[in-house]
Amino acid sequence: MTFKYNNPSHSKKVVSAVLAGMMALSAGGAAMAAESTETGQGQTAAITNTAAPTGLFSDIKVGYWAEKHVYKLAYQGILLGNNGLFRPGDAVTQQEAVTMAIRFMNQEGQLNTDTAAALPTNMEVGNYFKPYVALALQLGLIDKTEESTVDVSKTSWGQKPASREWITKLLIRSLDKDAEAKAQNNQSTGFADNASISESGKGYVNLAVSLDLAKGVEGNKFNPTGSVTRAQLATFFSRGESLTDTTYPNTSTGYVTGLKDGQITLVVDGKAVNFAVNSSTPYFTKDSETRASATDVKLYTKVMVVGSAGGASYVEVVDATPQVESVEGTFARSLSGNKIGIFVGENYETYSYDEATAFIDQNGNAIKLSDITADSIIEVQRETFSADKKTVAIRVKSGIVNKSDNGVIAEVSTSGKTIKLVNAAGATEQFAYNDNLLITYQNRIMSVADLKAGSAVKYTVKDSVLQTIALSQGVEQSVRGTLVEIGGNQSTLTFKREGGSLEAKLLTEKPEVIINGIQDATLNDLITDATNGDQVELTLNSDDQVTRIQVIGRQMEPMNGVTVVSYNSKTKVLTVLDNNKKPFVFTLDEKTKLDYNTTKPTLAGLESFLNDGRKLDLTYVGTRALSVKVIYKYEGTISNIDTTGRKISVLSGNQTITVPYTTAPTVEIYNKSGASLGDLKIGDKVTVTLGANQDVVQKVSLNTVAQFEVVALEANSRIRVKSDLLTSQFYVDQAVLTGESGQTITPSQLTAGNLINVTFEGATPKAVQVVKRTLAEVTGVDASSVTLKQFNGQTETVPVSGSVKVVKSGSTLTSLTSLTVGDRVEMTKDTDNSTRFRVLTVMSKQFWSYDGVGNQILVKRETTADTNYRFALGSSVFVHQGDNTLSVQSLRDNDNIVLYLLNNVILEIQKQ
Repeated sequence: MTFKYNNPSHSKKVVSAVLAGMMALSAGGAAMAAESTETGQGQTAAITNTAAPTGLFSDIKVGYWAEKHVYKLAYQGILLGNNGLFRPGDAVTQQEAVTMAIRFMNQEGQLNTDTAAALPTNMEVGNYFKPYVALALQLGLIDKTEESTVDVSKTSWGQKPASREWITKLLIRSLDKDAEAKAQNNQSTGFADNASISESGKGYVNLAVSLDLAKGVEGNKFNPTGSVTRAQLATFFSRGESLTDTTYPNTSTGYVTGLKDGQITLVVDGKAVNFAVNSSTPYFTKDSETRASATDVKLYTKVMVVGSAGGASYVEVVDATPQVESVEGTFARSLSGNKIGIFVGENYETYSYDEATAFIDQNGNAIKLSDITADSIIEVQRETFSADKKTVAIRVKSGIVNKSDNGVIAEVSTSGKTIKLVNAAGATEQFAYNDNLLITYQNRIMSVADLKAGSAVKYTVKDSVLQTIALSQGVEQSVRGTLVEIGGNQSTLTFKREGGSLEAKLLTEKPEVIINGIQDATLNDLITDATNGDQVELTLNSDDQVTRIQVIGRQMEPMNGVTVVSYNSKTKVLTVLDNNKKPFVFTLDEKTKLDYNTTKPTLAGLESFLNDGRKLDLTYVGTRALSVKVIYKYEGTISNIDTTGRKISVLSGNQTITVPYTTAPTVEIYNKSGASLGDLKIGDKVTVTLGANQDVVQKVSLNTVAQFEVVALEANSRIRVKSDLLTSQFYVDQAVLTGESGQTITPSQLTAGNLINVTFEGATPKAVQVVKRTLAEVTGVDASSVTLKQFNGQTETVPVSGSVKVVKSGSTLTSLTSLTVGDRVEMTKDTDNSTRFRVLTVMSKQFWSYDGVGNQILVKRETTADTNYRFALGSSVFVHQGDNTLSVQSLRDNDNIVLYLLNNVILEIQKQ
């Protein structure tokens, strides 16, 4: 490409014209309106018309997909904003794109207002953009012959949205690769719409794709006439910087030689340059689009800093590999002239150092050269990015330490047998320990397990190994044993320590009690007994008080299907016979858990059931009854229904239970009225409820699982749900509720739109499980996995084992290969735990209007008889154009859109 430069004598005129334009536009909307009136066309501003931002654009949030590229170019002055906005989703006009290309090439100094007056008549642009377009013609960025054929009947040349093919040409030419592109004009691009790409554009497209500057769109198309958003253009030019040697006045690339609070030091072209940084400085790495952190910048790595006046506005790690080499040897001595002598193998070598060289001990702490003892193993690190190869660090790898000090425990590694401490001087150091380490607190012998981070200690080290640690204050510790007694006022606890000795401890005011299977357990839920009490782990605070009691084992025994012989309500003594007719005697007390078909059981209420012949399930420790359950139902699977002999057999656990009935029992099935025994079959999971005397079947409830979408949460834990567009409602106050990850939740945590699996006992909900819903685009599929791109932009490969269901076009298929790349799907778990993909329905429409009150959109009718033009929007509908997220309010009349629907509700809108 040939560049033609203007006469330097015109530079003052150019600068004056540009400054005048900038001042007028910075005056705000009135100035822009005046410009618009003068030129007879709308003035675009988001990329070009106000000074580079001093802070973040308000419409470019942290995490935005193009954030890195927008801010790099903004701080380099290549793209600009308007009143604090960047408007990333707006289409780029040709005059904006040209202006950005000139800045990208750092050719603004060649602008000339005189030549701007000689633009071709068909190339009408705003006054501000005229010098840029004129220079672009001179430099060959745009071809005068090509532009002479452009249709400008509907909009001016400058205001015309820049197409993908046109931008590709502009970008390749700005990289001085015009000849390379033209050499590939006779090659097919490989895109499905190759015929739609102009013959003169194919080479540019081929080269842009090979340089990874451009990619296709859905359906392996290039879409040459499609528009380009501001965010996309910023990304194109940002990535193009790696292919050009153009430099920018406020951009420095060098190697990091200093890192400290508020400052980065780079060596740039042999000179050290300091840049101030703060909490708002954005950090990125070359190979990632997402933000990095300040800690990702390491010494001696290659870094680019964009900034001015000694301040870093943008920091990018260009090469994360430290440019250093290391030499390891045995320290001999320090020498005059800032040198040291070391033995490297059998060879004696010397190395220079200066005031910038860091001396570091084996724990990473700064030391003086005089602290290094002879025969210590050291590592000399030298930088490799300059001819001097300066020594940047001398690190002690091993040396003998003998010391006593005060400090604070930082970390204990029992696997590596090391302890990290922060010493009295504030430096962190790490030492090994062995089984001879003596740990004490006030003449008590402690263990390594009693050392906690933050504990103040005094310690001694000999031959680099910890010898003693004396705790300066009490620490939290744990002990295990058998729970014997809780004091009458619940202020003390007696337990038998592992090893056999009885100990009593004070309890804190409200100690935490942890018992697996009991939510919000209290002291009353604990089992105390001299021989069979709960096995517990007690947590003691520094005052030796119990703060936490965790049950780690229970000795209780179950006894199912026993028969009551007698019960004495005064002594609370219950006599029963087990299944072998062997008698047992148990005592009930206020801690005995009770269950007899009521939501609020009491001992007085239970006593009326404890008559001769009553069947019970119970658990016990010694002669104490821990739980008593009156058998009023059996849960299991039907093994036999004998309508002739009038009896039903149920396999419950490992035993078959047969119960007779006199009259046909009530059969309850969710969503089915008038059910009978004929609706049940062998293998069905059921709950058989007994009559008052436990001798006959009263009701059989079929256990089923159904899936619903929550419509609304109503009063008193009642929820309204829908399934297959049918709405129903039920109460969930007595059901066990769990979230997506199996955590316990409350009814108030259910929200509209949740997908739930409900387990029914007959018509009564017993369990509600929130089902995870993943809405995504299929980007890859094979026989055992699916790769999905979620609406938040994240991509994951989901392995799928077991049964699978693909609901597509009204059919349910059982193979992942039924999915195709480009399908939009909802992935869930079905009621049988199979993975289910529901493929969304696709429609191409023209947008008409948005109804915010009804949360729906209206599209253009295809014919006057078309009644399918109004669609409800999902609660989190995803609206986008390419990778740019839009709002539904941004859609305009006649926009071409693709709708993705599930049950006639729009979940995704893709603007074309």
